[in-house]
Amino acid sequence: MTDAKRAESLDIMDRGSILHPNTPLSVHQQQGGMVIEGGEGVTVRDSHGKTYLDAMAGLWCVNIGYGNAELGQAASDEMAKLGFYHTFAGASNPPQIELADRLLHLLREEGGVKSASRVFFGLSGSDANDTHIKLIRYYNNLRGRPNKKKIISRQLAYHGMTLGATSLTGIPVFHNAFDLPLDGFIFVSTPHHYRCAHEDESEEEFAQRLADELEETIQREGPDTVAAFIAEPVMGAGGVMPPPRGYFDLIQPILRHHDILFLADEVICGFGRLGSWFGSNHYDLQPDMISMAKGLTSGYFPLSAAVISEEIWSVMEAATPDVGIFAHGFTYTGHPVGAAVAMANLDIIERNDLVGNASRVGPYFHERMRSALGDHPHIGEIRGEGLIMAVELVQDRGSKQGFDLSLGVPKRVVAQAAEEGLIARAMPTGHAIGFSPPLCITESEVDRVVELFSKSLDIALSSL
Repeated sequence: MTDAKRAESLDIMDRGSILHPNTPLSVHQQQGGMVIEGGEGVTVRDSHGKTYLDAMAGLWCVNIGYGNAELGQAASDEMAKLGFYHTFAGASNPPQIELADRLLHLLREEGGVKSASRVFFGLSGSDANDTHIKLIRYYNNLRGRPNKKKIISRQLAYHGMTLGATSLTGIPVFHNAFDLPLDGFIFVSTPHHYRCAHEDESEEEFAQRLADELEETIQREGPDTVAAFIAEPVMGAGGVMPPPRGYFDLIQPILRHHDILFLADEVICGFGRLGSWFGSNHYDLQPDMISMAKGLTSGYFPLSAAVISEEIWSVMEAATPDVGIFAHGFTYTGHPVGAAVAMANLDIIERNDLVGNASRVGPYFHERMRSALGDHPHIGEIRGEGLIMAVELVQDRGSKQGFDLSLGVPKRVVAQAAEEGLIARAMPTGHAIGFSPPLCITESEVDRVVELFSKSLDIALSSL
């Protein structure tokens, strides 16, 4: 079979057999999609042999880059040694033990989260957040506070796709026709200064208004009913939104005052994305609970980690005589192959100083994008931190008016970028395009990203 025939056959089989996530189903049936079958460094190759510079690191996750044989070898070695064994009833395995100890050390020493105490492993950021929802309820029930169950999230936040995690998510498209969110999930305003601040309102004033809104929301709901607040250090899929200056400094004391747990969703920000090991140390956060995934294995193996504080752990441990077993877990919790892959991944991040590379190349990426497009009449804002960025498209720069959503302008730009050999992502909010390249990206590769994106933007906008 020729390469062209094989590619055609794969496309036909794909359309006839797979229910694709986050995909317009009828459009995919008509047009097909991209079948990726290889990659190296910051590039991937499709089934037709075309290469793309992947400025999204898959889905914000391939931090070490593609085609790393060291991770493949780590998986192979562990598969040959054990392959699988469960972790129920106190069973464990060496890679899980070593990884949990390493993560806690990183969180305490690099992340500044001194309270980090125990790790629960799952398979995705979604299930990490779902685990935390259950733990929040469990913890308050064990403390004799059964009414303290509500969780506050933020509009346009993204926290996953399970029933619980989607209920934490504040993006309406993920709720449509699913009867979500579930009861008990409350949303406060998006911390996006460009779009949501009042005229002439400084970042600090905007942050104070958001903190006041949080306090008012807690008082309205009743402090004895609000259990937790969840936030990404930098909002990711909602549009790459760094917090306004002073935001978390104002938010955290309110949570502590009302005995409300702080859940930091580090699924995207963790493991170097912001130019720091974690978003928690980047913004001086002291969360009670942390969700991690994506960069934990650079996407090479499904693995997540839900971390809890010593306070939560001590309550759970002390309750054992009353409640018996901790009745939560998955078949693949603490999977030895995933843990071995994560250990190898962390070795590479440390050995190659990829966190440092993100802190150096990230500012260069932002400077190059602003230099090339900062004055563009249809770009309202270029924002981000480290190696995560969004470009906000506008129809009118002065009024900040966005393009009519029915035009799908970001999707047009991203489609044109793919034609040029660049992968970026149209954000689900409909106005922004996101970038999150592998942390191993070089300055010359950044130059190429900016060059291809600038060209794609001009071609796509000229067709409107």
